[in-house]
Amino acid sequence: MERDSRNEKFFSRKRSFTFGAYGGVDKFISENETSRPEPLEHSILDILDSPTSETKPFLSAGSNRKVTELFEIIEKLQSSRLDEQRCEFPLPLRSQILKIGHDLPLILPPKLGGYWIDPPLQKFAETSPTSSHYGLDRETYDIMERDSEATYYQEFFRSRYHHSFTAVDPSLGPLLLSVCLEEEEKRLRVILRMRECSMHGVFSVSLFPNIPSAVELAKMLCDSVTVSRFDVVSYLKAPDLITAFDEHRVSLNFKFGVLYQREGQLTEEDILCNNEESEEFQEFLSILGDTVTLQGFTGFRGGLDVCHGQTGSDAVFTSFHSREIMFHVSTKLPFTEGDTQQLQRKRHIGNDIVAIVYQEGHTPFLSDVIGSHFLHCFLVVRRVRKRVGEEGEEAGGGGVFQVSVTAREDVPPFGPSLPDPPIFTESSLLREFLLTKLINAEISCYKAERFSRLELRTRSSLLEGLQAELSTRSQCMMGDSPVSTLSTSDGMRGVTEGSGGFIENFKRAIRVRSNSFDTLGGPRKMGGVPLPQKPKAATERDGESELAYKPPEPSFPPTDNLGSTEVKDHSSPQENM
Repeated sequence: MERDSRNEKFFSRKRSFTFGAYGGVDKFISENETSRPEPLEHSILDILDSPTSETKPFLSAGSNRKVTELFEIIEKLQSSRLDEQRCEFPLPLRSQILKIGHDLPLILPPKLGGYWIDPPLQKFAETSPTSSHYGLDRETYDIMERDSEATYYQEFFRSRYHHSFTAVDPSLGPLLLSVCLEEEEKRLRVILRMRECSMHGVFSVSLFPNIPSAVELAKMLCDSVTVSRFDVVSYLKAPDLITAFDEHRVSLNFKFGVLYQREGQLTEEDILCNNEESEEFQEFLSILGDTVTLQGFTGFRGGLDVCHGQTGSDAVFTSFHSREIMFHVSTKLPFTEGDTQQLQRKRHIGNDIVAIVYQEGHTPFLSDVIGSHFLHCFLVVRRVRKRVGEEGEEAGGGGVFQVSVTAREDVPPFGPSLPDPPIFTESSLLREFLLTKLINAEISCYKAERFSRLELRTRSSLLEGLQAELSTRSQCMMGDSPVSTLSTSDGMRGVTEGSGGFIENFKRAIRVRSNSFDTLGGPRKMGGVPLPQKPKAATERDGESELAYKPPEPSFPPTDNLGSTEVKDHSSPQENM
């Protein structure tokens, strides 16, 4: 008996399971690894495979005891082999979280990182609606501007006498200069447009004995300008084209996704497959905006169908500080039976840049759970169940919400700041905070690496097309080139009166960049404006590129001067042209 227990202890093994290219590989490791470098099963196999001449001394010298032990070992290996192959894997993440209970934050970071969370997890603690609050000042909720200088031309130049000039710099590319003399203020106002940015300057006339030339003014704003002369723009409709270029980044329309996460839901499939809306979720949607019928809707539609009902029957819409906002609510978008990915829903939410996640329960949201190239930021909201009334008793109903924010690590921080603790007890204040935060989040996301590269590329394409058209049409005005050569030599379209080629190509560029990332290939010419070319590998489905909702790593082209002043346009040209 003592010998059997000793053998049991000696031959007890630990499990080690490793994955290879063709499945699992079992390894049996003796508990006394340090003293026995050779695995026990190898010793047994050596004995069994050895020649008869080598085994006879072993059997005769060890008498019957060793023979008995040998067969015990063989029987033990064979009888328990199947049971031992049942490897115990770690518990799924779902089970681990459910075991932890309610002591979890609203957001958990992905295993590989790449996201920041506000408030940080280090600050996570039980928050009480009765705690002292800091940062709940509505006056600090300022909306960021995408481009604060985009309206300068419209504001300071259009109503005054001014001149515009074009040139092509060997290193900087196309240049567009606008100069205005403000006689009352006795100053010169100058705007220099380049591929990467526009530069604005104001100079006092008293600084110059004579009005500087266009080249001198351009070099005052940018030392890198090397051209020796600018060509004057004499085309009568040039102000309209220049205004369209300057303000193509200005948008008063936004669209955001809304995801509904229930208790225990941790995957994209679970979240997107929710169909029923609880009363609590409906109350939250009423804070964001009004539920409107899409059929015949005349406001900003955010890419939803307002004619044939192909994107659902209703949606949530609101106006906020002269801005129109359409929400892509997952439960209101079409549900496709048998489609685990719910592409009809993800084609809209997956092409938004910012989304709200409303949680019911205490299951945290994983920052990277939604696979999308566009989505860069999530605002997570959870209603606090326990609310203390005036008499210190627990009160029912909603009205107390906790908020957390997560974004990809290359998205700069943006306001308004979360209060401390991040608790809101007034629905009106929560609405003001969320809508301001959503708009600022999208504007800040455009500074992320992927969007900034696209921004640069689109701006370069538009500026090149604008410079070419202004130059060509100015030559026609001066009689240097016949009008009939516009469409043949330069590829311009719409040369008839009232139809500018740049405007048409500008619309195409807006449509292209508003759909998805499938336009990231090499440039191609369309009507005189180089536009991004669709890669051959990208296919479209339901009017959207597959790249918009494929979870694997994005297949971006090599880092070059990608860019686009606006990857996705939320303004009316996309929707109403």
